Amino acid sequence: MMRALVVDDEAPARERLRQLLAAVPDVEVIGEAANGEQAVERIGELEPDVVLLDIQMPGASGLEVAACLPRPRPKIIFCTAFDQYAVDAFELHAVDYLLKPVSRIRLARAMERVREKPELEAEADVDRVTEAVHGKCTRLLARCGGRIRIIPQKEVVYFSSEGGLTFLHTCDRKYVLDPTLNDLEDRLDPNLFFRISRGAMVSLDAVAEVLPLVGGIANVALHTGAVLEVSRRRVKELLERLQGSHSAQP
Repeated sequence: MMRALVVDDEAPARERLRQLLAAVPDVEVIGEAANGEQAVERIGELEPDVVLLDIQMPGASGLEVAACLPRPRPKIIFCTAFDQYAVDAFELHAVDYLLKPVSRIRLARAMERVREKPELEAEADVDRVTEAVHGKCTRLLARCGGRIRIIPQKEVVYFSSEGGLTFLHTCDRKYVLDPTLNDLEDRLDPNLFFRISRGAMVSLDAVAEVLPLVGGIANVALHTGAVLEVSRRRVKELLERLQGSHSAQP
């Protein structure tokens, strides 16, 4: 039995998917969510096998939700009314998707495809599509006090890895993220963020100073007052990235 979670901000759309899924053999709808924050919470609580995930939702999009899920994540079928940019990416990377209004035949075919697709292959497909559309993913879903919060990328000062956890730092708060620094490095725009060491990645716009140290390493001082170490092999590239980002500004 495949356990499914339905995510859509419109109640009629969720009800239609429930009705259609009821006719698909060996599928059980175990829950639903109305937005990205709820989706992340329900996925963690219910551990579904597959998530039917709407793309166009207020707050965080379905693509942003997928990129923020911890691994191993469930198999995902994206749903969209019509987003040609996303559809082109799905076709290119063999990611399963449904165009609204969803038909019974197309849904059954999509469910059969995800049922047969190996888990590692499904993970890789979603990774490729979220990386391909990173310009469309401008928010992150982070944990704070047991709640899921939506953090716009422009509010991020830096990310850090401490004690096996990933943290997102804004000007005034610290949040827990599910993706690793490696995941974030693959997903985020390299023109905006730079990995300065194994344990930290900074927003280039947040860098106030680069302070060279003995031995070829350096520190970066951020606008918030935080000071982080830059590994020796990354100092030169950091300076090049900073020069590029500054010259690109009007």
